[in-house]
Amino acid sequence: MNVHGSTTTVLPIEDSSQVGHARRIAQGMAAQLAFDETDAARVALVATELATNLLKHAHHGALHLRSIPAQTGSGIELIAVDRGPGFNPSECLADGFSTGGTQGNGLGALMRQTQLFDIYSDNRGSVLLAQLYPRHVSALPLRYGVSQHSLHNDPACGDAWHLAVEGRKISALVIDGIGHGEEAERAGLAGAAVFATAPFADPATSMLEMHHAMTGTRGGAAAVSLYDANAGNVRFAGIGNIGACLLSAEKSRGLASHPGIVGSQFRKANAFDYPAAAQQLLIMYSDGLQSRWDMRDYPGLVHRHPAIIATLLHRDFCRGRDDVTVMVIALEAVHD
Repeated sequence: MNVHGSTTTVLPIEDSSQVGHARRIAQGMAAQLAFDETDAARVALVATELATNLLKHAHHGALHLRSIPAQTGSGIELIAVDRGPGFNPSECLADGFSTGGTQGNGLGALMRQTQLFDIYSDNRGSVLLAQLYPRHVSALPLRYGVSQHSLHNDPACGDAWHLAVEGRKISALVIDGIGHGEEAERAGLAGAAVFATAPFADPATSMLEMHHAMTGTRGGAAAVSLYDANAGNVRFAGIGNIGACLLSAEKSRGLASHPGIVGSQFRKANAFDYPAAAQQLLIMYSDGLQSRWDMRDYPGLVHRHPAIIATLLHRDFCRGRDDVTVMVIALEAVHD
């Protein structure tokens, strides 16, 4: 299984006219991804409900949309993001509960329309995740989340990512082409393309191959994480400022990169082995995200879906002056 980069579409939800716009964009995306009329209508309903809830409870926020790969075909991921007062998810999922004087069946109805639904909410805001697939399509077994955004919504994104799963191994790549725009994108895609040809090579070998492929471009930062469930470890190689860590409910361990530029100022990439357990998360991110965050500031977040975690980290720690990619992978996804 190979999965590669798709940039997140962000739709601001600040007034009622934008609810209809979000519904049309989501339904159009569903049609492009071969959802039939009934399944596309489910997507439209979920988009409408999420956007309406943003206005009703947080007064403004954003709806993030992304196509997601499935075992055959594709699905759609919709994530509502806000900085409102928060709520108790367990209460609000119960039909009949309402904070706004309505019938109170919104979130419960949402959950029934989706194949996957998850929430994180605290006093800094809420993130609601919905994933939908056509009825004949099944989700991938890998639990992961990616939040990728180009600077100023530029059509070109200098960040690139790739994920591959084979048996009990997961291989993950994040590249940040220098700068942003088309030339940065060209550098990132050149590295990602050569990585995709042999994603389970030793990470040090992958870095060298990407260096050759990115020579003649602007170059960039890159990091490769290769998780082997049989060996119980992550083998990691990084050049430049791609952040990476292994995270559990109790602790976090950073993965070390070396200075340099892949495609330009490059010395031999050394790979290091880190013990890793199935219950851990692997998080990788470009330097469009601040590195000074601590998951312990968000009680219970580590147990939520990786897409919730990636989106919340983007919400609270995006620098706002570069392309940004946050990838979160649940390592328990590969098992017997």
